[in-house]
Amino acid sequence: MRLERRPHVPLHLVIIAPLIAIAVALILAGGLIAAAGVNPLSAYGEMLRGAFGSRLSVTEMLTRATPLILTGLAAAVAFRARLWNIGAEGQFFIGALVTAWIGHSLALPGPIGIPVLMAMGMAAGALLLAIPAYLRLRFSVDEVVTTLLLNFIVILFVGMMVEGPLRDPLAFGWPSSVPVDGDFRLPDLVPRTRLHIGFLFAIAAAGVVWLVLARTVFGAETRAAGLNATAAAFAGISLPRTLMGVALLSGALAGLAGSVEVLGVTAGVTTT
Repeated sequence: MRLERRPHVPLHLVIIAPLIAIAVALILAGGLIAAAGVNPLSAYGEMLRGAFGSRLSVTEMLTRATPLILTGLAAAVAFRARLWNIGAEGQFFIGALVTAWIGHSLALPGPIGIPVLMAMGMAAGALLLAIPAYLRLRFSVDEVVTTLLLNFIVILFVGMMVEGPLRDPLAFGWPSSVPVDGDFRLPDLVPRTRLHIGFLFAIAAAGVVWLVLARTVFGAETRAAGLNATAAAFAGISLPRTLMGVALLSGALAGLAGSVEVLGVTAGVTTT
C-alpha cells in the first residue's frame, strides 16, 4: 500500500480538512491544559475574549497579525520552491533596522518617504536572503543552516547598532534607537488605536502573491522547481534564476514586514 496525491481535491475536503486539523489541535491542546489542572473550555473562552472581547482586543490582534502575515507569506513563497527559508526573523529585523536608520534623517515628504522606506526595507530583506541562496546555488550549502544562523547574526547586529551608532541620546540610558520621523508614520486604520493601513498592505500582498504563484510563468516555474527540480531543469526552466527570484521575493516580503512594523507602530516615537 502507498499514498498517492489526488489529481483533484473535492471542494468539501478543501473545506473540511482544515476544520478537522483545527479540531484535533484544540483537543490535543485541551488535554495538556486539563493536565495542568485548568478547564480547557474556560481557557479557550479567555483566549476568545482576549482576541475578540473588545474593540481594543480586535485592533491589537490585527496589528500584531500584520507582520506575521507578511513573514508567513515570505516562508510560503520560499517553501513552494523548496527553498527552506528559516531566516524570516532575521530578514524582518534587517528590514526594520534599515527603515529606522534611514527614516530618522530622510529629507522627503511623508507620501514619498513612506514608499521609499518600505522599498529600502524590502531590499534589505531580499539581499539578506540572497546570500544563503547564492551559497546553495554556488557551493551546495544547506540554506536551512545559513538562514537559521543569520537570524542570530542579524539580531546581534541590530543590538550593536541600537547600543552604538543608532542609540537615542534622549532615551535616558535605555537601549533605544533614534526615532523615525513622525511624517513617515502609516495612517491609522481605526482612530485611537494602533491598527494602521499596513494591515491592508499585508492583505493586498497575500492577494498579489497568490496571483503571482497561480497565474504567472514565474509562479509555474516556482511550483515546478519545488515539485521536481530535475524534471523542471529538463523542461528548460533555469533553476538558479528561479530560486534566486524566489529568494529575493521571499526576503523582500519579510523585510517589508519589518518596515511596516516600524512605520506603523513606532514611527514618531522612540523605538527599542
